[in-house]
Amino acid sequence: QVQLVESGGGLVQAGGSLTLSCAVSGYTYSNYYMGWFRQAPGKEREGVAAFVTGSGTTVYANSVAGRFTISQANAENTVYLQMNSLKPEDTAMYYCAAADGSRLWGLLTPTSYKYWGQGTQVTVSS
Repeated sequence: QVQLVESGGGLVQAGGSLTLSCAVSGYTYSNYYMGWFRQAPGKEREGVAAFVTGSGTTVYANSVAGRFTISQANAENTVYLQMNSLKPEDTAMYYCAAADGSRLWGLLTPTSYKYWGQGTQVTVSS
């Protein structure tokens, strides 16, 4: 059974940094893609960053490009989201997600993913 568990959220001042972690267990596929999504109250869930194993493809939403970095520590079965220069508009519940296989498009689309974590809250104060 695939499980994704996020951690690392919290309260931070604008301009600060946070690193989110997503611990992955039960995943046996060698080719897969993973992403980070966020959802603020009253808004739709939006893709933030994603990567595809094998090809090494990474994609970022325009709103976070240059500030956020997605990475993976294979030995730890963990995916990270390093968030720098945080803004109040980054405040949201952040989720990691995974799906087997590979794709070239739709990496920031929630419906492209099969497995989801429970989320970790990020709050950025002004």
